[in-house]
Amino acid sequence: MKKLNLILLLALLVFSANNTSSQTQKPNEPNAKLDEQVKNLVTPFKGKVSLYAKNLDTGETYALNGDERVRTASTIKIAVMIEAFARVSEGKAKWTDEVTLTKEKKVAGSGILFELSDNLHLTLRDAVNLMMMLSDNTATNLVLDVLTTDAVNARMELLGFKQIKINRKVGSGGDSAAGRDPENKKYGLGVATPHEMVQVMEKLERGEIISPAVSKEMIELMKKEQARYAIGRSLSDVPMASKYGALDRLRSAVGIIYSKKGKIAMAISCDDMPDIIWSVDNPAYLLMSQLSEVLVNGLG
Repeated sequence: MKKLNLILLLALLVFSANNTSSQTQKPNEPNAKLDEQVKNLVTPFKGKVSLYAKNLDTGETYALNGDERVRTASTIKIAVMIEAFARVSEGKAKWTDEVTLTKEKKVAGSGILFELSDNLHLTLRDAVNLMMMLSDNTATNLVLDVLTTDAVNARMELLGFKQIKINRKVGSGGDSAAGRDPENKKYGLGVATPHEMVQVMEKLERGEIISPAVSKEMIELMKKEQARYAIGRSLSDVPMASKYGALDRLRSAVGIIYSKKGKIAMAISCDDMPDIIWSVDNPAYLLMSQLSEVLVNGLG
């Protein structure tokens, strides 16, 4: 009887060990189910998808072309925001400093300043708020008139982000040294990798950019973005800090979704789409919405 009990005990231990190992994901081991779900969504999409995501609570990550350089569109405005907050924190600028809207400085596209009266006076903080909340292109250029594109890139370098570059002001002008590099011109306004954009969001969330208080202030500003077309689109009751971007054949989004399953940071780029569709139901927006759900559930 004792021999039989010993055999049963050994069998139970072996079964338990095998069952545990099959359920535990090893570090750096790809999440097979999540990978399958992502690729099922991405495969039929007409365009190039690059993404990187990370659960900031557990450290688990998922990437698809995550270290490839991509066009940023307006998501590069995150870098501009950081330089503005840094400049004020260092005492080199004040939020009450005045910027003036003139006819020559108006830029079409996203935002509201293009439609307002000439010679309107705003504070630097007003312009930064409009840049992040409404993705206002004119406000972005007013901010860059104060900061310069080269200063934004120098700040990214200082923070360890080697791939994040703003090439020029929105539309044209104010070319940075990086923007004059022929290799970077094809990226338009800015270039980055999804991986580094997620690292930026992680550092902001952890209070590691400028200071904990200033990092929190930037996260709170990003929570006020007015549009919710892409990531988190179907998760309207879940808090999110985000910035989206759009060009003719490109849609991109960067942010943190504060889900019950964890803080999921992600950066998604959908480029080279065959059709130009200026609609909130652009296929890339819909894809990013689906991907964000899958990433929240898969990394949660």
